[in-house]
Amino acid sequence: MTRVLVTGAGGPAGVAVVRSLARRDDVEVYAADMDRWASGIYLVPPERRRLVPPGLADDFVDHVVGLCVADRVEVLFATVDVELPRLAAARDRLAAVGTQLAAPSLETLETSLDKLALARACASRVRVPRTELLGASGADEGWDFPVIVKPRRGAGSRGVRLVTDLAGLEDARGTEDLLVQELLPGDEYSVDVLADLSGHVVAAVPRARLRVDSGVSVAGVTLHDDELVATAAEVARTIGLATVANVQLKRDAAGVPALLEVNPRFPGAMPLTIASGVDMPSLTLDAVLGRPVPHHVDFREIANVRFLEDRFLPVEDVLDPLPTREEKP
Repeated sequence: MTRVLVTGAGGPAGVAVVRSLARRDDVEVYAADMDRWASGIYLVPPERRRLVPPGLADDFVDHVVGLCVADRVEVLFATVDVELPRLAAARDRLAAVGTQLAAPSLETLETSLDKLALARACASRVRVPRTELLGASGADEGWDFPVIVKPRRGAGSRGVRLVTDLAGLEDARGTEDLLVQELLPGDEYSVDVLADLSGHVVAAVPRARLRVDSGVSVAGVTLHDDELVATAAEVARTIGLATVANVQLKRDAAGVPALLEVNPRFPGAMPLTIASGVDMPSLTLDAVLGRPVPHHVDFREIANVRFLEDRFLPVEDVLDPLPTREEKP
């Protein structure tokens, strides 16, 4: 029986990973989150529910390593952006206690989470919209408005806005690192990509996000499109992806798929990809454990709608909060 710990169990991605791995007879899933009300924690038996500090807390890594030791965790799935680089930097420390991290390399994470570095890394390999650091020399020149302004780092469409003229671009300047990017007119797609530990792309599943709520797709459809698959696979190879990432593409005026960004983790809409025939969490587990993984996995076109689902439990089963720093002995 393989023991697996999934962090970020309160988010859609964490729930998807917990549910995928819990379906296996050879896996014992532990679920963790910083919030004791996180829904995914309660998808596993009470004895496997865990709380962790916030991903940016000083003691986050120490706490997770301690859980891995105490629970004899063999594979760790982290599903939160801010947790990933810190855990990837501690990959050797985790391995020393017998825990493999199911996540891309630290180098891949750093490139993906820095949208400017990502654009520069991929510009010679795929179509990338013009992307400049706002305030840099020449960054304000030569734009066809409107343009997109967005944080250099961040996820979930937070801080993204449309700027219609040069004056608006000047007003957008601030202390935060912001990018200005060419606005593409075509349809937007998300492509879930799975690569084995050698970097070979096993599957790329394009999805059309038909309805989005707070940055998460709540209605979508998978679709066979060779251009989208080829572009996302090339991005994955360029950044050295191993395991799973979500590649966001948008067509330009000529209909060519162009790279917007990469989320180097399991996406919130992973259940649609799993239902289409590519169970990426389960395949990732096998890859990390050194088990055979298919050279290629195809998918079928399928649609989904997402809705709220209640889970009821006795009040006494709700986890007690972690002690604060002042309360710790």
